[in-house]
Amino acid sequence: MSRIGKTPIEITSGVEVVVTADSVEVKGPKGTLEQSIPEGIEVQKEDETIIVKRDNDLRETKALHGLVRSLINNMVQGVTEGYQKQLELVGVGYRAQSKGSNALELQLGFSHPVKYSAPEGITLEVPSQTEINISGIDKQVVGQVAADIRALKKPEPYKGKGIRYVGEHIIRKAGKTAK
Repeated sequence: MSRIGKTPIEITSGVEVVVTADSVEVKGPKGTLEQSIPEGIEVQKEDETIIVKRDNDLRETKALHGLVRSLINNMVQGVTEGYQKQLELVGVGYRAQSKGSNALELQLGFSHPVKYSAPEGITLEVPSQTEINISGIDKQVVGQVAADIRALKKPEPYKGKGIRYVGEHIIRKAGKTAK
């Protein structure tokens, strides 16, 4: 049996879980999330825990067992604590400016400013001109928004200029040598 899939999920106080035949809905202090359940996977709510089981031992069902458990656990954690990603801009003249709670205007060395609008439920903060904080309750959406912003100007390997995750290590290349 899957080690991840058989681990029960603890429901924290203030979180309400509604399990139907084909979906799970999690409500908490920060919002509501819903996830559909694939065939072959069964979700049961017992007291203050959620248990995920599978019907058979087919390869696809085994893979979905751990995945569904992780998705539900991420939903429970998201509606209580939320998720956050941090980006930093590295380069001369690279800066970010907030345009409301879910829009940015970025100067990335292009001849024009780049405008980015986040989807609903995502909050973008700019504590300084070279830092961007992305927060929300859905782990997948927060990660995708961070990846989309990073893709606007990926870090290049020679000088390291671009948008990177905080703590990300960029492998640098040596430049040309003069004769």
